[in-house]
Amino acid sequence: MKVCIYGAGSIGCYLGGRLAAVGVDVDFIVRPSVKQQLQHHGLTVSDYLGRRQTISVDALQLYDSADVANQADIIFVCVKSAATQQVAAELNMILKKRTIIISFQNGLSNVGVLKQFLDGHTVLEGMVPFNVAALGNGVFHQGTEGTLSVKKNDGLTELIQAFQQAHLAIKLEQDMQAIQWAKLLLNLNNSINALSQLPLKQQLSIREYRQCLAIAQLEALNLLKIAKIKPAQLTTIPARFIPNILKLPNPIFNLVSRKMLEIDPYARSSMADDLLSGKKTEIDWINGEVVKLAEQLSLKAPINQKLIELIEQAESTIQSKAWSGVELKSELMSL
Repeated sequence: MKVCIYGAGSIGCYLGGRLAAVGVDVDFIVRPSVKQQLQHHGLTVSDYLGRRQTISVDALQLYDSADVANQADIIFVCVKSAATQQVAAELNMILKKRTIIISFQNGLSNVGVLKQFLDGHTVLEGMVPFNVAALGNGVFHQGTEGTLSVKKNDGLTELIQAFQQAHLAIKLEQDMQAIQWAKLLLNLNNSINALSQLPLKQQLSIREYRQCLAIAQLEALNLLKIAKIKPAQLTTIPARFIPNILKLPNPIFNLVSRKMLEIDPYARSSMADDLLSGKKTEIDWINGEVVKLAEQLSLKAPINQKLIELIEQAESTIQSKAWSGVELKSELMSL
Protein backbone atom coordinates (compact mmCIF):
# COMPACT_ATOMS: atom_id res chain seq x y z
CA MET A 1 0.00 0.00 0.00
CA LYS A 2 1.32 3.41 -1.00
CA VAL A 3 -0.20 6.43 0.73
CA CYS A 4 0.16 9.98 -0.56
CA ILE A 5 -0.40 13.01 1.66
CA TYR A 6 -1.59 15.88 -0.52
CA GLY A 7 -1.14 19.00 1.58
CA ALA A 8 1.35 17.98 4.26
CA GLY A 9 0.78 20.72 6.79
CA SER A 10 0.07 20.04 10.46
CA ILE A 11 -2.58 17.32 9.97
CA GLY A 12 -0.96 15.80 6.89
CA CYS A 13 2.51 15.64 8.42
CA TYR A 14 1.14 14.18 11.63
CA LEU A 15 -1.01 11.44 10.05
CA GLY A 16 1.63 10.63 7.45
CA GLY A 17 4.37 10.68 10.04
CA ARG A 18 2.57 8.25 12.33
CA LEU A 19 2.06 5.85 9.42
CA ALA A 20 5.61 6.23 8.07
CA ALA A 21 7.00 5.53 11.57
CA VAL A 22 5.53 2.00 11.42
CA GLY A 23 6.82 1.30 7.91
CA VAL A 24 3.99 2.45 5.64
CA ASP A 25 5.18 3.73 2.24
CA VAL A 26 4.17 7.43 2.44
CA ASP A 27 4.77 10.22 -0.09
CA PHE A 28 4.41 13.79 1.19
CA ILE A 29 3.42 16.60 -1.19
CA VAL A 30 4.61 19.68 0.71
CA ARG A 31 5.01 23.41 0.35
CA PRO A 32 8.63 24.61 -0.14
CA SER A 33 8.79 26.07 3.40
CA VAL A 34 7.71 22.78 4.99
CA LYS A 35 9.99 20.77 2.70
CA GLN A 36 12.98 22.87 3.71
CA GLN A 37 12.17 22.36 7.40
CA LEU A 38 11.75 18.58 7.06
CA GLN A 39 14.90 18.22 4.94
CA HIS A 40 16.86 19.91 7.70
CA HIS A 41 15.31 18.36 10.83
CA GLY A 42 13.45 15.23 9.72
CA LEU A 43 9.84 14.68 10.79
CA THR A 44 8.94 14.22 14.47
CA VAL A 45 5.43 13.30 15.64
CA SER A 46 4.54 13.49 19.33
CA ASP A 47 1.36 13.41 21.41
CA TYR A 48 -0.12 14.39 24.77
CA LEU A 49 0.50 10.86 26.11
CA GLY A 50 4.27 11.27 25.74
CA ARG A 51 4.70 9.23 22.57
CA ARG A 52 7.42 10.63 20.27
CA GLN A 53 8.76 9.23 16.99
CA THR A 54 11.18 10.70 14.46
CA ILE A 55 11.50 9.81 10.79
CA SER A 56 14.97 10.67 9.56
CA VAL A 57 15.55 12.96 6.60
CA ASP A 58 16.83 10.02 4.53
CA ALA A 59 13.63 8.05 5.16
CA LEU A 60 11.27 10.86 4.12
CA GLN A 61 9.75 10.97 0.62
CA LEU A 62 9.11 14.67 -0.01
CA TYR A 63 7.80 16.17 -3.25
CA ASP A 64 6.89 19.61 -4.60
CA SER A 65 4.88 18.26 -7.54
CA ALA A 66 1.47 16.59 -7.41
CA ASP A 67 2.55 14.11 -10.12
CA VAL A 68 3.68 11.60 -7.49
CA ALA A 69 0.02 11.13 -6.47
CA ASN A 70 -0.57 8.95 -9.56
CA GLN A 71 1.41 6.16 -7.87
CA ALA A 72 -0.75 6.12 -4.71
CA ASP A 73 -3.32 3.56 -3.68
CA ILE A 74 -4.78 5.95 -1.10
CA ILE A 75 -4.54 9.76 -1.06
CA PHE A 76 -5.21 11.89 2.01
CA VAL A 77 -6.35 15.36 0.98
CA CYS A 78 -5.28 17.65 3.84
CA VAL A 79 -5.15 21.06 2.15
CA LYS A 80 -7.12 24.06 3.40
CA SER A 81 -10.69 23.97 2.12
CA ALA A 82 -10.19 26.97 -0.18
CA ALA A 83 -7.70 24.88 -2.21
CA THR A 84 -9.92 21.81 -2.64
CA GLN A 85 -11.16 22.66 -6.13
CA GLN A 86 -7.63 23.25 -7.38
CA VAL A 87 -6.44 19.95 -5.89
CA ALA A 88 -9.42 18.10 -7.39
CA ALA A 89 -8.64 19.50 -10.85
CA GLU A 90 -4.96 18.53 -10.52
CA LEU A 91 -5.77 14.99 -9.39
CA ASN A 92 -8.25 14.61 -12.25
CA MET A 93 -5.39 15.31 -14.69
CA ILE A 94 -2.88 13.06 -12.91
CA LEU A 95 -4.62 9.91 -11.69
CA LYS A 96 -4.42 6.98 -14.12
CA LYS A 97 -5.77 4.17 -11.91
CA ARG A 98 -8.75 3.88 -9.58
CA THR A 99 -7.71 5.45 -6.28
CA ILE A 100 -9.24 5.90 -2.83
CA ILE A 101 -9.21 9.55 -1.79
CA ILE A 102 -9.96 10.55 1.81
CA SER A 103 -10.69 14.18 2.70
CA PHE A 104 -9.26 14.92 6.14
CA GLN A 105 -10.43 18.55 6.01
CA ASN A 106 -12.66 20.94 7.92
CA GLY A 107 -16.18 21.68 6.78
CA LEU A 108 -18.84 19.62 5.04
CA SER A 109 -18.51 20.47 1.35
CA ASN A 110 -15.03 19.26 0.38
CA VAL A 111 -16.00 15.70 -0.59
CA GLY A 112 -18.72 17.07 -2.87
CA VAL A 113 -16.16 19.27 -4.63
CA LEU A 114 -13.72 16.36 -5.01
CA LYS A 115 -16.42 14.08 -6.41
CA GLN A 116 -17.37 16.64 -9.06
CA PHE A 117 -13.90 16.31 -10.58
CA LEU A 118 -12.95 12.74 -9.67
CA ASP A 119 -15.71 10.60 -11.11
CA GLY A 120 -14.61 6.97 -11.20
CA HIS A 121 -12.52 7.25 -8.03
CA THR A 122 -13.65 6.48 -4.48
CA VAL A 123 -13.89 9.72 -2.50
CA LEU A 124 -14.55 9.37 1.22
CA GLU A 125 -15.20 11.72 4.12
CA GLY A 126 -12.65 11.66 6.92
CA MET A 127 -12.61 13.47 10.25
CA VAL A 128 -9.69 14.33 12.53
CA PRO A 129 -11.07 15.08 16.03
CA PHE A 130 -7.83 16.13 17.70
CA ASN A 131 -5.69 19.24 17.61
CA VAL A 132 -2.24 19.15 15.98
CA ALA A 133 0.23 21.97 16.60
CA ALA A 134 3.26 22.67 14.42
CA LEU A 135 6.01 23.33 16.98
CA GLY A 136 8.77 24.11 14.50
CA ASN A 137 11.92 22.17 13.54
CA GLY A 138 9.79 19.46 11.93
CA VAL A 139 7.83 18.64 15.11
CA PHE A 140 4.05 18.08 14.92
CA HIS A 141 2.26 17.51 18.21
CA GLN A 142 -1.17 16.00 18.93
CA GLY A 143 -2.45 18.00 21.88
CA THR A 144 -5.89 16.45 22.50
CA GLU A 145 -7.45 13.00 22.35
CA GLY A 146 -9.92 11.63 19.80
CA THR A 147 -10.69 8.84 17.34
CA LEU A 148 -10.29 9.33 13.60
CA SER A 149 -13.42 8.65 11.53
CA VAL A 150 -13.66 7.63 7.87
CA LYS A 151 -16.63 6.73 5.68
CA LYS A 152 -17.08 2.95 5.66
CA ASN A 153 -15.52 1.27 2.61
CA ASP A 154 -14.31 -2.26 1.89
CA GLY A 155 -11.06 -1.00 0.41
CA LEU A 156 -9.68 0.33 3.69
CA THR A 157 -8.72 -2.92 5.44
CA GLU A 158 -4.94 -2.49 5.03
CA LEU A 159 -5.10 1.19 5.99
CA ILE A 160 -7.08 0.42 9.16
CA GLN A 161 -4.49 -2.20 10.12
CA ALA A 162 -1.72 0.37 9.58
CA PHE A 163 -3.45 2.93 11.80
CA GLN A 164 -3.91 0.29 14.49
CA GLN A 165 -0.22 -0.59 14.26
CA ALA A 166 0.55 3.13 14.63
CA HIS A 167 -1.65 3.26 17.77
CA LEU A 168 -3.97 5.79 16.16
CA ALA A 169 -7.61 4.96 16.94
CA ILE A 170 -9.86 4.98 13.86
CA LYS A 171 -13.50 4.04 13.21
CA LEU A 172 -15.38 3.38 9.99
CA GLU A 173 -18.72 5.21 10.01
CA GLN A 174 -21.78 4.96 7.81
CA ASP A 175 -23.29 8.38 8.62
CA MET A 176 -20.42 10.82 8.16
CA GLN A 177 -22.76 13.83 7.98
CA ALA A 178 -23.63 13.30 11.64
CA ILE A 179 -19.91 12.94 12.47
CA GLN A 180 -18.92 16.05 10.53
CA TRP A 181 -21.61 18.21 12.12
CA ALA A 182 -20.57 17.01 15.58
CA LYS A 183 -16.96 17.97 14.80
CA LEU A 184 -18.06 21.30 13.38
CA LEU A 185 -19.99 22.12 16.58
CA LEU A 186 -16.75 21.69 18.53
CA ASN A 187 -14.81 23.63 15.87
CA LEU A 188 -17.04 26.67 16.41
CA ASN A 189 -14.57 27.40 19.20
CA ASN A 190 -11.79 27.92 16.62
CA SER A 191 -12.91 31.47 15.84
CA ILE A 192 -13.33 32.31 19.53
CA ASN A 193 -9.90 30.91 20.33
CA ALA A 194 -8.34 32.86 17.45
CA LEU A 195 -9.96 36.11 18.61
CA SER A 196 -8.80 35.50 22.21
CA GLN A 197 -5.16 34.95 21.11
CA LEU A 198 -4.80 32.51 24.03
CA PRO A 199 -3.85 28.81 24.19
CA LEU A 200 -6.93 26.57 24.05
CA LYS A 201 -6.68 25.36 27.63
CA GLN A 202 -6.38 28.88 29.01
CA GLN A 203 -9.20 30.18 26.81
CA LEU A 204 -11.59 27.40 27.81
CA SER A 205 -10.84 28.02 31.48
CA ILE A 206 -12.46 31.48 31.19
CA ARG A 207 -16.24 31.36 31.55
CA GLU A 208 -17.06 34.29 29.26
CA TYR A 209 -15.30 32.64 26.31
CA ARG A 210 -17.16 29.41 27.02
CA GLN A 211 -20.43 31.34 27.07
CA CYS A 212 -19.59 32.72 23.62
CA LEU A 213 -19.05 29.17 22.37
CA ALA A 214 -22.28 28.04 24.03
CA ILE A 215 -24.45 30.59 22.22
CA ALA A 216 -22.74 29.84 18.88
CA GLN A 217 -23.40 26.12 19.40
CA LEU A 218 -27.01 26.70 20.50
CA GLU A 219 -27.68 28.68 17.33
CA ALA A 220 -26.26 25.81 15.25
CA LEU A 221 -28.11 23.13 17.25
CA ASN A 222 -31.45 24.90 16.77
CA LEU A 223 -30.87 25.00 13.01
CA LEU A 224 -29.85 21.32 12.94
CA LYS A 225 -33.03 20.41 14.80
CA ILE A 226 -35.14 22.26 12.22
CA ALA A 227 -33.20 20.55 9.42
CA LYS A 228 -33.72 17.16 11.15
CA ILE A 229 -29.97 16.53 11.35
CA LYS A 230 -28.81 14.78 14.52
CA PRO A 231 -25.09 15.26 15.24
CA ALA A 232 -23.16 12.21 16.41
CA GLN A 233 -21.79 11.91 19.93
CA LEU A 234 -18.02 12.40 19.72
CA THR A 235 -17.45 13.11 23.41
CA THR A 236 -18.70 11.58 26.65
CA ILE A 237 -21.31 14.36 26.69
CA PRO A 238 -24.00 14.45 23.94
CA ALA A 239 -23.77 17.56 21.73
CA ARG A 240 -27.09 18.99 22.89
CA PHE A 241 -25.92 19.15 26.53
CA ILE A 242 -22.53 20.76 25.91
CA PRO A 243 -23.77 24.40 25.75
CA ASN A 244 -25.33 24.14 29.22
CA ILE A 245 -22.10 22.72 30.64
CA LEU A 246 -20.01 25.42 28.97
CA LYS A 247 -22.07 28.11 30.71
CA LEU A 248 -21.44 26.73 34.21
CA PRO A 249 -19.39 28.78 36.73
CA ASN A 250 -15.70 27.89 36.67
CA PRO A 251 -15.56 25.76 39.87
CA ILE A 252 -18.50 23.58 38.75
CA PHE A 253 -17.31 23.43 35.14
CA ASN A 254 -13.86 22.29 36.29
CA LEU A 255 -15.43 19.48 38.30
CA VAL A 256 -17.76 18.12 35.61
CA SER A 257 -15.57 18.74 32.56
CA ARG A 258 -12.13 17.43 33.46
CA LYS A 259 -12.07 15.45 30.21
CA MET A 260 -12.79 18.58 28.17
CA LEU A 261 -9.81 20.34 29.73
CA GLU A 262 -7.36 17.48 29.16
CA ILE A 263 -5.47 19.66 26.70
CA ASP A 264 -1.74 20.17 26.88
CA PRO A 265 -0.23 23.67 26.84
CA TYR A 266 0.88 23.38 23.19
CA ALA A 267 -2.66 23.09 21.83
CA ARG A 268 -4.17 25.97 19.90
CA SER A 269 -6.70 26.18 17.09
CA SER A 270 -5.58 26.03 13.47
CA MET A 271 -7.49 29.26 12.92
CA ALA A 272 -5.33 30.98 15.55
CA ASP A 273 -2.22 29.67 13.75
CA ASP A 274 -3.51 31.00 10.42
CA LEU A 275 -4.18 34.46 11.84
CA LEU A 276 -0.75 34.60 13.47
CA SER A 277 0.96 33.69 10.20
CA GLY A 278 -1.15 36.07 8.11
CA LYS A 279 -2.92 33.29 6.19
CA LYS A 280 -6.54 33.16 5.07
CA THR A 281 -8.56 31.19 7.67
CA GLU A 282 -11.17 28.48 7.11
CA ILE A 283 -13.92 30.53 8.76
CA ASP A 284 -16.21 30.03 5.72
CA TRP A 285 -15.97 26.26 6.16
CA ILE A 286 -16.67 26.33 9.92
CA ASN A 287 -18.96 29.11 11.14
CA GLY A 288 -19.85 29.66 7.48
CA GLU A 289 -21.45 26.20 7.32
CA VAL A 290 -23.91 27.27 10.04
CA VAL A 291 -24.77 30.43 8.10
CA LYS A 292 -25.25 28.35 4.91
CA LEU A 293 -27.59 25.96 6.72
CA ALA A 294 -29.62 28.92 8.01
CA GLU A 295 -29.90 30.30 4.46
CA GLN A 296 -31.11 26.91 3.18
CA LEU A 297 -33.85 27.05 5.82
CA SER A 298 -34.67 30.71 4.96
CA LEU A 299 -33.43 31.68 8.42
CA LYS A 300 -30.48 33.63 9.84
CA ALA A 301 -27.53 32.79 12.09
CA PRO A 302 -26.49 36.19 13.52
CA ILE A 303 -24.07 34.85 16.15
CA ASN A 304 -22.01 32.80 13.71
CA GLN A 305 -22.27 35.56 11.10
CA LYS A 306 -20.79 38.04 13.58
CA LEU A 307 -17.91 35.66 14.37
CA ILE A 308 -17.20 35.43 10.63
CA GLU A 309 -17.13 39.24 10.40
CA LEU A 310 -14.77 39.54 13.38
CA ILE A 311 -12.35 36.98 11.93
CA GLU A 312 -12.45 38.68 8.53
CA GLN A 313 -11.62 41.97 10.23
CA ALA A 314 -8.69 40.28 11.99
CA GLU A 315 -7.49 38.82 8.67
CA SER A 316 -7.32 42.29 7.15
CA THR A 317 -5.42 43.82 10.10
CA ILE A 318 -1.67 43.58 10.58
CA GLN A 319 -1.95 43.65 14.40
CA SER A 320 -5.35 42.17 15.17
CA LYS A 321 -7.20 42.92 18.41
CA ALA A 322 -7.10 40.36 21.24
CA TRP A 323 -10.70 40.13 22.45
CA SER A 324 -11.29 39.58 26.16
CA GLY A 325 -14.03 37.15 27.10
CA VAL A 326 -16.15 39.97 28.51
CA GLU A 327 -15.79 42.06 25.32
CA LEU A 328 -16.59 39.21 22.98
CA LYS A 329 -19.56 38.03 25.02
CA SER A 330 -20.96 41.58 25.08
CA GLU A 331 -20.55 41.86 21.29
CA LEU A 332 -22.39 38.59 20.66
CA MET A 333 -25.09 39.12 23.27
CA SER A 334 -25.93 42.51 21.73
CA LEU A 335 -27.33 40.59 18.77
